[in-house]
Amino acid sequence: MKYLFLLAAVAAGLLAAPRARAKIRLPALIGPNMVVQQRSQAPLWGWARPGSAVSVLTSWDQKTYAAKGDAQGRWRVKVATPGAGGPYSLTFSDGEKLTIGNVLVGEVWVCSGQSNMEMPMRGFNSQPILNGNEMIASSASPTLRLFKVSRATALMPQADCKGQWDAATPETVREFSALAYQFGARLQRQLHVPVGLVLSTVGGTMIETWMSPASLQAFPMVRIPPSLDTVKAPHKAPTALFSGMIAPVVGYGIRGVIWCQGESNRHEPALYEKLFPAMVADWRQQWGQGEFPFYYLQIAPFGSTDKTRSGARLREAQLKSMAAIPNSGMASAMDVGMEKYIHFMDKTAPAQRLAYWALAKTYGIKGITYSGPVYKSLTVDGRKAMLSFDYAEYGLTSFGKPLALFEVAGADKVFYPATATIKSGKVEVASEQVAAPVAVRYAFKEFVTGDLFNNDGLPASSFRTDDW
Repeated sequence: MKYLFLLAAVAAGLLAAPRARAKIRLPALIGPNMVVQQRSQAPLWGWARPGSAVSVLTSWDQKTYAAKGDAQGRWRVKVATPGAGGPYSLTFSDGEKLTIGNVLVGEVWVCSGQSNMEMPMRGFNSQPILNGNEMIASSASPTLRLFKVSRATALMPQADCKGQWDAATPETVREFSALAYQFGARLQRQLHVPVGLVLSTVGGTMIETWMSPASLQAFPMVRIPPSLDTVKAPHKAPTALFSGMIAPVVGYGIRGVIWCQGESNRHEPALYEKLFPAMVADWRQQWGQGEFPFYYLQIAPFGSTDKTRSGARLREAQLKSMAAIPNSGMASAMDVGMEKYIHFMDKTAPAQRLAYWALAKTYGIKGITYSGPVYKSLTVDGRKAMLSFDYAEYGLTSFGKPLALFEVAGADKVFYPATATIKSGKVEVASEQVAAPVAVRYAFKEFVTGDLFNNDGLPASSFRTDDW
């Protein structure tokens, strides 16, 4: 919210148009059909005449909250929200009333990233969503609400965006993120409460463009251009999408964030490993809600001739980030990648896996396994290496297929294909070419289809035990 108010004057040209003919103006996020976070102190804000007294009436408890417009007319209140329910109304007044209706109270999630988060339920041209049309046909839900932030770029954080809240219908869902929609629908089926999804995505973008100017100061190698006027692709400029598409959302009451991004950073995995935790920490600081849940999808394998295995190294950076980012969780997409298309068509399994994290860790629902196996330790016995894993309480499986993606190396650092066998919840790895194993790698290539899962069917990330 600090950016939201500090720079509102700069962004005056982007403020929401007045609703009805009232003097009060509201940001696009605060409007008809909105979902406010349940059981919270939900921020509401807007603009009125400088110095004017502003009141906000919440219909769920008939309480009135007071605020005052500052020198630029900006005002802000926090309202106490009840448990899930609605529809309700909010009435704003500075002498003239402005009422917005059909407001629901429930769970709100921000969904952000690049093209695999952006990809709509209808798919891209000649790139379909698996079972997309059937899901669109059955998508109507008056209590699942969708807000899509319109594309905008800026170098300074903006005060508002363009967009509107819509109920889920075949028409609206068709154009909405397949990954985000299925995540929200899965939450709603389990929680039986209204769900609001705020989507802010642009394809082909690096993480730097989703970071604030302040957070990028710690990374002098990332240069913010002095102007976007001379930038060929403004949406790829550092901070351009944070300032244009995240800053207007900052401060809106949310439960958490889901994130799907990284393909465009795969050639700089070491830098990504630093940028990603820094971005999450900065978003949390700016939101002012503490360490809200941040769940993300690991990039899926896809075809490449890159001999540096940059995609595998980026997946490794994302895996490491789970330990570096408090209250975070990573869903693996090792089994859904497509060799020729970066936009994998199966968005259902990844969306469900993100939802498992939220249902188990955020909402405390017992009995749900939420992570695939994560490499824990390596022991060597003669020619054999034995690998142990976390998140494999009931063992490991390859669903009857041979494990074909393990490699092993000795002190010479040369990797050879290995025979791998699941034994007592561990993986035993050996190769006739390696007499004394030193390091093991699993699926550490650009394109593979993962074949190692825990007993609940969640795939293991690619990994390596070395750092060569």
